[in-house]
Amino acid sequence: MLPTLFLSHGSPMIALQDSPARRFLLDLGRSLPRPKAIVVASAHFETPMPVVVTDPAPEMIYDFGNFDPRLFEIVYPAPGEPSLAMTVAERLQAAGLGPRVAPKRGYDHGTWIPLALMYPDADIPVVQVSIQPNADPAHHLAVGRALAGLAAEDVLVIGSGSLTHNLGEVFDRRRGGFRPLEGPIDAWATSFADWFADRIAANDVAALTDYRRQAPEAVRNHPHDDHLLPLYVALGAAGEGARPERIHTSGQHGSLMMDAYAWWPKAETRAAAA
Repeated sequence: MLPTLFLSHGSPMIALQDSPARRFLLDLGRSLPRPKAIVVASAHFETPMPVVVTDPAPEMIYDFGNFDPRLFEIVYPAPGEPSLAMTVAERLQAAGLGPRVAPKRGYDHGTWIPLALMYPDADIPVVQVSIQPNADPAHHLAVGRALAGLAAEDVLVIGSGSLTHNLGEVFDRRRGGFRPLEGPIDAWATSFADWFADRIAANDVAALTDYRRQAPEAVRNHPHDDHLLPLYVALGAAGEGARPERIHTSGQHGSLMMDAYAWWPKAETRAAAA
């Protein structure tokens, strides 16, 4: 069976620029069973309440500026899946989360960049689900729990964000650009990433949802927690008893941690689906 994933998508330049995180994403799609559809909760799709995209043919959203012009030429033409989108909306409604549907919305870069690396043929339907930046991790855990079980239906659920995301620290004010792609990673970022690795391995949901109080340098790593909220969607969607695994860790630009996690379904779930 498929796992549930949290992926750090990093700078849009990951689509063009070689790095350990880029190579990881290129290999990841080939290493997994092929899904029949993908559901993505992206940090770049923000709404007051959960919104599910029913668009059968999403276009592109280039939601960034001042990057390599080649990025604006990339097209990821994967189809949408309206019937799955309605199923997702119904699950969210049954969980009391008051969802809405969006009949027209393109793929933001939190969706198309990792998918273009993982599944370059763009032949797997994709459904997008929003995050609520004014809601807490517990809310997003509930969003994910409403999606639990989709993996048993060969649907890959992905939370796309960033394990750390302080762009003010990533930017080199003296040089007027990003800090070097490669090089040492600040200790305050690695200690935060290691705390998450430890708490995820322990399935310590209480600590994870209270990360802003318990994790080291939480506010410095996430002045706003929009890029971490997709992790809680993935955690919830994994379901009870899933086995967590830190499937990638690397750093970029001095403090941008690119960690990725998979939650593998428990053995009895896999056996029931076989």
